[in-house]
This record gives sequence, C-alpha cells and structure tokens, in this order.
Amino acid sequence: MALLVVAVTNVWASQDPTAPLGWEKPKQVITKPKAVKRPLPSLQSIVCNEQKDCRAILSGQVVLPGESVSGYRVNKIDPEFVTLSRSGKQWKLELFKLDVKQ
Repeated sequence: MALLVVAVTNVWASQDPTAPLGWEKPKQVITKPKAVKRPLPSLQSIVCNEQKDCRAILSGQVVLPGESVSGYRVNKIDPEFVTLSRSGKQWKLELFKLDVKQ
C-alpha cells in the first residue's frame, strides 16, 4: 500500500498544480549549432626573396606558411599561388591567370 502511495505521489508531483486544465509544458526545441561560414580571404600580394621564402598578404594581413587568417590555415606559399585549408578542405588562391593574351 505504501508503495502505491509513493508512486501516485510522484506522478501527481510531476504536474504543476497551478497550471490551467489541459495545459501542457512546452516541448524544448534542441537546435544544432550553426556552422560558421567564413568568407575566403582575398589574396592581395605574394612577395618572395632570393631564397624563395615567400610571404603573402591575405585580406590585409601579412602571413607566413603555418599561420592562420580568418579561420583558414596557410599551408603553402609559392610565387604564383597560396594554398589554404580549413576543416579538411583545401583552396588554391592565385593572383591572376598566367595565360595573359595580348
């Protein structure tokens, strides 16, 4: 008998006694965090010295290989292009096409 009273008490206590009749607690909506979309940095310049050590200017910041800009990691800087990566994806940024026609 005591077990039955405890079970009924738990069920009754889980409801709000001051709530209007027929009222149900609103369901909690669980939202997934949105993936942050970051724009690809713009390649403005590549500067290399005689030893082929190159630096790049991406979105106004001077960067070296291994550094990050706007959430993208700079993997490689060549005299013609810069390779960026983020979340397992890679991008190759070039200043301009090499096949200039006159």
